[in-house]
Amino acid sequence: MPVGDRVSVTLPDPAWADDDLVVVPRKRPGRWLAALAVAALAAAVARSMAVNPNFQWSVVGEYLFSPIILFGFLVTCWLTIVVMLIAVVLGVILATAQMSENAVVRAASATYIWFFRGTPVLVQLIFWYNMAALYPDYAIGLPFRTPWLSGSVNDLITPWTAAILALGLNEAAYMAEIIRAGLLSVEPGQRDAARALGMRGPLLLRRITLPQAMRAIIPPTGNQTIGMLKGTSIVSIVGLSELLYSAQQIYARTFQTIPLLLVACAWYLVATTVLSLGQYRIERYFQRSDPGRRRAQAGVEIERAMP
Repeated sequence: MPVGDRVSVTLPDPAWADDDLVVVPRKRPGRWLAALAVAALAAAVARSMAVNPNFQWSVVGEYLFSPIILFGFLVTCWLTIVVMLIAVVLGVILATAQMSENAVVRAASATYIWFFRGTPVLVQLIFWYNMAALYPDYAIGLPFRTPWLSGSVNDLITPWTAAILALGLNEAAYMAEIIRAGLLSVEPGQRDAARALGMRGPLLLRRITLPQAMRAIIPPTGNQTIGMLKGTSIVSIVGLSELLYSAQQIYARTFQTIPLLLVACAWYLVATTVLSLGQYRIERYFQRSDPGRRRAQAGVEIERAMP
């Protein structure tokens, strides 16, 4: 037979080719038992909460849209946004400093992260609130010159200032590690190719590294934002009228502690649900071009289609 010739062979059809193929799904009784157990437990908890008069659901409905509660909820949301903006900006600076070739810059960034991650945020909040005990007055200007601006630290460090400084500086240390991990997840060849094209410093970070690192940065950042939303309740100890403090003001007067705490929990759940949905949409946006994700999703769909 000459080399390169093709041979066509017709194979006989198998005996079962014309028969109807019946696919029997695999039985999984464990799943049904687990589902029934969870449903029964959920029904028992829901019934207990519904029939227990100590929950005082009528009081919950009365105060759910109270102006004091709504104002506290807005303060909580505003404080979360401001703190996370500070944390992200400082986190990018600290993360890039951690990856700097300058040993002094790396040491300064590492020291900052070490201190703010190593001390409780409650201690930092109280420290900032009592800053006037260390420095009663402040002065801003050139050395040995008349200061441009001066005044009392007590006037400068209000509950708002103390809360923003304590939460923002503390959260920045955690965001720095999240952003650094995201930057390190980008292939080094991407940065080398950008440098070969003449990109340096902020341009390389903005155009090449950060857009690719966002896939690794967004999920933990969303978790940190949700955690910060709930963590703002700690500022109630300095008298800031956020959501929990607003609820405390009411039940200190009416002695209806449980219903007011349920009101606060309801608004926290509303805010965290909205943030979770936003995080999901942002993750989908940044992962739409990830080939690894597409392959994994295809594998999941094939597995679900299998009997």
